[in-house]
Amino acid sequence: MIHEILPVGLLQCNCSILGDETSREAIVIDPGDDIPVIQATLQRHGLTVKSILITHAHIDHIAGAHKLKQLTGAPIYYNENDLPLVKMMDVQASWLRMPVPEVAPPDSPLRDGQVISVTGIEGTVLHTPGHTQGSVCLYLPQNSLLIAGDTLFAGSVGRTDLPGGDTRQLIHSIRDRLLTLPDEVKVVPGHGPNTTIGEEREDNPFLQDTYYQ
Repeated sequence: MIHEILPVGLLQCNCSILGDETSREAIVIDPGDDIPVIQATLQRHGLTVKSILITHAHIDHIAGAHKLKQLTGAPIYYNENDLPLVKMMDVQASWLRMPVPEVAPPDSPLRDGQVISVTGIEGTVLHTPGHTQGSVCLYLPQNSLLIAGDTLFAGSVGRTDLPGGDTRQLIHSIRDRLLTLPDEVKVVPGHGPNTTIGEEREDNPFLQDTYYQ
């Protein structure tokens, strides 16, 4: 599988491009900005976008999705519990002093357990509320890969002080949905370096027993 990670936009959101070497079909996850860079990477690999997946509706993850859809015709998927965040996109834009992007409801909502696939690639949606109420991760067991959005980071977890955040809920989402995965699963967070489930289970200070109460 082709996997390109592109830090995009002001906050360097990790946009993942997942492409199949044979079918040349692709999934783009969190195209928050820098669509020309994303498009150039797709062209370099000869990939056709079939799905655009948003892990959560914060502006740095979703702002470029509509533009990418216009260029590719691919549908946009995200969890409907984040529609309140979409409705306040103007407020989100003011936080970063950036123009208000065009963001529409999802072409199809993401549900827990839903399978997202293109020819040669298949992942399962894990609903992990806490950073936002609609936060999801995409787990690709055949590739030992988890695209974690802003739920889990290397040595940290998603912030919960923005609208829709809930610390207790976030920790339980990670414990119940992510730490049950095999140690060797590679974790691509929404920002910053990659990690593994095993490393975070062992060393992440936010995931010790005192945080589970």
